[in-house]
Amino acid sequence: MKIGIIVIGDELLIGQVTDTNSGDIARMIAPAGWQIGEVRTVHDDAEAIRRVIGEMMGLYDVVLSTGGLGPTKDDITKATLQGIFGGEMYEDAGVLAHVEEVFRKRGLKMNSLTRGQAMVPDSCIVIPNALGTAPVMWFEREGKVLVAMPGVPFETRHAFANEVLPRLLDRFADRSVLGHRTLVVVDITESDLAERLSEWEDGLQPELHLAYLPQAGYIRLRIDCAGVDNESVDRALDEAVQWLTDNLGSHILADEDLTPQQLLMRTLQEHGLSFGSAESCTGGNIAHRMTMLPGVSEVFMGGVVAYSNEVKMQVLGVDKDVLAENGAVSEPVALQMAQGAQRVLGVDCAVATSGIAGPGGGSEDKPVGMVCMAFATPEGALTRTFRFPGNRARIIDRATTVALIEMVKAVMEFVK
Repeated sequence: MKIGIIVIGDELLIGQVTDTNSGDIARMIAPAGWQIGEVRTVHDDAEAIRRVIGEMMGLYDVVLSTGGLGPTKDDITKATLQGIFGGEMYEDAGVLAHVEEVFRKRGLKMNSLTRGQAMVPDSCIVIPNALGTAPVMWFEREGKVLVAMPGVPFETRHAFANEVLPRLLDRFADRSVLGHRTLVVVDITESDLAERLSEWEDGLQPELHLAYLPQAGYIRLRIDCAGVDNESVDRALDEAVQWLTDNLGSHILADEDLTPQQLLMRTLQEHGLSFGSAESCTGGNIAHRMTMLPGVSEVFMGGVVAYSNEVKMQVLGVDKDVLAENGAVSEPVALQMAQGAQRVLGVDCAVATSGIAGPGGGSEDKPVGMVCMAFATPEGALTRTFRFPGNRARIIDRATTVALIEMVKAVMEFVK
């Protein structure tokens, strides 16, 4: 089944806010074999909302709307929905009690606008919004469903996952099964990968589909399979993954849908190794990525942001003569930074980065985007130099991702 999504709000159309709700919903409905047919973004305008709802409900059995349910005058979605589906406004006692409790916990005083959140059309089914004050509203007409949800992303994610999706699955239950496998592929371009898999992909059974999902520094290769039962779907996916593993070899870094930092954390945990970072051009971004992972303290001990040459020398022990001879952006300096991180942080493995993120500071020999890295393990260290395109933010982001991937590869080589 395909679902239509309507994203409501002037702030989205002028670029003040980015829609993340649609992506979250897409990921949550995928295991049921459902997909988003299209996403439409509209102004806070009653006529525009009415028009788009009419069009979308003509195309899809389920339409989801996000936004426009706040207490201010520009939030007109609720009144517009009443006009479409009819009914009278009434004060829902359950919603009112919830709003009062939210305000009590926050130490805030309610006013008439916030009390108005409890006013809902009697033509809808009210669904709890545990994390906010705007209730979710479920409308039905001629066998089709429209669910209006708040636009605040964490409220939408929670309400959809815990309240809306279970009701939709029950309401539109079918017998189809959709399975996925995702491989993390490295050291090959998307076009080279597609060319390499072209003949095999052309021969895939109709129930199988291959999707190329390129990221900065790697490719997520997702295989989808639709079937009538879990056993047949799992068997088809297992066979596809086995063929890809046999034919792509070392290009496959992982057979799970993991980010580079998740994969590094898991690899270190499996082998009882500790890890730290020494960062110059990436400015602590490697440490940031790692510390966003729950439980990472088991393997990640810390990081040093050695931006200046003085910190490189005084904290990490980089030799001043090595700096003078090679410059800060060089493999010999990156190597001493990684070895210094091992020593200072007391870790088994360490990564170091030193580069030119721009927009200035580059030269013919060392252009903007050049990043030198080192990867230290208990058995020794290796160094590599990369050149990344883009602006400062993109270079830092890409360098961080590649550093994590290369560290995974270095650890895997060490534990062979």
